Amino acid sequence: MGLLGWWGRFVYRRRSLVLVVSVLTLGASAASLLAGGQLRNVPFRDTEAGRTNQLIRDEFPRPTSAPIAATSSFVLIFTSTEGLAATDERFSGEMNDALAGLRADPRVVSIFTPDNVLPESAAALRSKDGKRALASVTVKGTTTEAEAFFPELRALVRPAKFDVVATGNIPLNGDIDATLDRDLQRAELVSLPLALILLLLVFGSAAAALLTLGVGVIVIVAGLGATFALARSTDVSQYALNIVTLIGLGVAIDYSLFIVSRFREELARGATVEDAVAIALGTAGRAILFSGITVAIGLAGMLFYPGTFLVSLGISGSLVVAAAVLYGLTFLPALLSILGPRVGAWRLPLPQGRDGPGLWHSIATAVMRRPVLVLVPTVALIAVAASPFTQLRLATADATILPPTVESRRGYDMLVNEFPGQGQSTITVVARFPDDPLSHRAALEDLQKRLAALPNVLRVDMPLSPTGPHIALLSVRTARTAQSDEARTIVRAVRAESVEGGDVLVTGDTAFDVDAVDYLVDRTPIAVGFVTLTTMLALFLLLGSVVLPIKAVAMNALSVAASFGALVWIIQQGHLANILNFTPQSIEPSLPVIMFCIMFGLSMDYEVLLLSRIQEEYLRTGDNTAAVASGLERSGRLITGAAAIMVGVFIAFALADVVIIKSVGLGLAIAVALDATLVRALVVPATMRLLGRANWWAPWRLGRGVHLAPASATMDV
Repeated sequence: MGLLGWWGRFVYRRRSLVLVVSVLTLGASAASLLAGGQLRNVPFRDTEAGRTNQLIRDEFPRPTSAPIAATSSFVLIFTSTEGLAATDERFSGEMNDALAGLRADPRVVSIFTPDNVLPESAAALRSKDGKRALASVTVKGTTTEAEAFFPELRALVRPAKFDVVATGNIPLNGDIDATLDRDLQRAELVSLPLALILLLLVFGSAAAALLTLGVGVIVIVAGLGATFALARSTDVSQYALNIVTLIGLGVAIDYSLFIVSRFREELARGATVEDAVAIALGTAGRAILFSGITVAIGLAGMLFYPGTFLVSLGISGSLVVAAAVLYGLTFLPALLSILGPRVGAWRLPLPQGRDGPGLWHSIATAVMRRPVLVLVPTVALIAVAASPFTQLRLATADATILPPTVESRRGYDMLVNEFPGQGQSTITVVARFPDDPLSHRAALEDLQKRLAALPNVLRVDMPLSPTGPHIALLSVRTARTAQSDEARTIVRAVRAESVEGGDVLVTGDTAFDVDAVDYLVDRTPIAVGFVTLTTMLALFLLLGSVVLPIKAVAMNALSVAASFGALVWIIQQGHLANILNFTPQSIEPSLPVIMFCIMFGLSMDYEVLLLSRIQEEYLRTGDNTAAVASGLERSGRLITGAAAIMVGVFIAFALADVVIIKSVGLGLAIAVALDATLVRALVVPATMRLLGRANWWAPWRLGRGVHLAPASATMDV
């Protein structure tokens, strides 16, 4: 059983010490969790849009200057409860009265309403039907800073005779944070009881189920504590808590399930508690160690996107996986050492499995009789499921990631649908010179004319006072939305322009959208290559075969492709939108990266478990066909139970209101369900039957059989 078998005996003999150390580390994690920290999504900084945005901030350092203040603003939409028209003087007077407290606050820079702007601008501040008016409020500080005091400003608005809805950057960010918190709480309330029910069915014992679930909760505390500790030293995404909980709960319960199940099997065979702990760690423990490595390798793929929030998701996800493996190899076996046979206490009156070959053995045998007949239609079915992915459209998220019932989303819909010009978007163009931009006025005016002549451009504004020391700003206005193809075409056309004596740079929402997609597409081949090759290396070290790692990666590709196709079919094309309560929309560019990195690792979880068991049987008997049937029989039930638990956890996150988290939950649930059924039950035995002894081939100097357990022991995990 090797090193991990020795470690199991050490944990048994020093169980009290191991428990004390585990409790101390858990206390440190809980303290970090309670201390909290600030989580926020950082923009893609290492892009032209990001660098240009920073250039504007450097050239206009005062917080009251237009380029800075424009990113820290919100909008209040007023509707009279008495039915007054927005052009009525009483409407204006009462609206100003409601805003009086807000105007007096020193954090407010300006408030524009229909009655204090030029007449030609006032129309844009009133709804098309004349029933609503809006106030555009600019405040000091960044959006993140203003988000902290926005509730105080909102409370200063006292509309006695109005319904008021707030929207814009500040309230939208605040509502996203609040909705993510509610999503996390809902997911925990749903997933934990569901996981407990499934564990009761798998174990037939309340003690074993509660122990396994308890380790999962402890791992979540450790993962969240590590995430907040990370947030105190670097930027961490606001999505990190949901991703950490989703990954951590799934893998922690799975890993604990494998070890507890193996421990109980050994006790049932008459082993002592010490031997049972040692064998459990030497077999199931080795499987979860390599599984944890493959999951961490998948998450490490996000590290290939520096300057984005993906890095923080990769690190925080890897930390919670490390916690799952660590507690699975220390805290859990220490508890098992103390509980011994009592881990099977509080048995439930469930039917017991019969001896001899069962369902999974029969399935594997039937598949291997006609491997081609099974393999071709199964792969074809998965290919059909993956086909919608060819219609993928990527676009950065906007307010529609929130459900329509949230206040800032309702306000966003009102703005776009009811106020003239609010569906338009602005592209910020920066003309940069080595000296004073005013000395290049003729070149700037020529650039303005050329930009105004581009298709779908309404107008180009160029205020020459004030300018920065080296830059002048031009605002390109289009009737198209920021994420539209027409707006993207304008950005690319502007970047193809030049200005005499200087450079032309572009930023704004559309530019960030274009750059984010290009940035991710450019780096994804490297990330995918790293994850694939490193995973194959890890599997080679586990299995001593060159062929099986290649096959495992191919199996994972099937699950990932089908999940991506389903995601496009549901989220982008809008199928099931009414049932799942979301607005159909393009896929957020980072979502396929997140999905691939998480899915690839989690799918490999069951591959490691299954292949480890098949390899053990093959080393014992030398019969490939019998090893596949026996391996699937002994691990099939456990894989099904573990997958059902993981799918349950992911479905709980699919209930989220924020579309990004909903998408991750849906995609992972579909991937794991396909992986544990069609792929593991049909495709794996069919391909292994066709490959025969070639499954175990490796150059003689490199190949080596890795025995996970003594030949006399069987591994039922």
